[in-house]
Amino acid sequence: MYQRAFIRGPHPGRLFYLFARLPHRTRRAAKGEFNLVQIFVRDNNVDQALKALKKKMQREGSFREMKRHVHYEKPSEKRARQKAEAVRRARKLARKRAQREGLLPAPKPRVPGGR
Repeated sequence: MYQRAFIRGPHPGRLFYLFARLPHRTRRAAKGEFNLVQIFVRDNNVDQALKALKKKMQREGSFREMKRHVHYEKPSEKRARQKAEAVRRARKLARKRAQREGLLPAPKPRVPGGR
């Protein structure tokens, strides 16, 4: 219900669009209007377009929001989750600040394809 991805195009082989309906907590969403994420499908390469769509939705946090709305969340659980997220953000910010100031060693660089 919150997420729909569909492909729409007049003829195969031509450029067509991939849209995703994303939920947003605004007055417009209450009226039934949604912001659309638009992805261009080139040369019938739908797999690449879906990959780009997933990346955009991941960046916007819509996957996380969809997971949260699968089941009802009590207000007390919501407050606890938001508090835990705030603590996590504050710790991450403090860690980054300490690394910049030289109080902590810099993180080890990740090797692509390795562990």
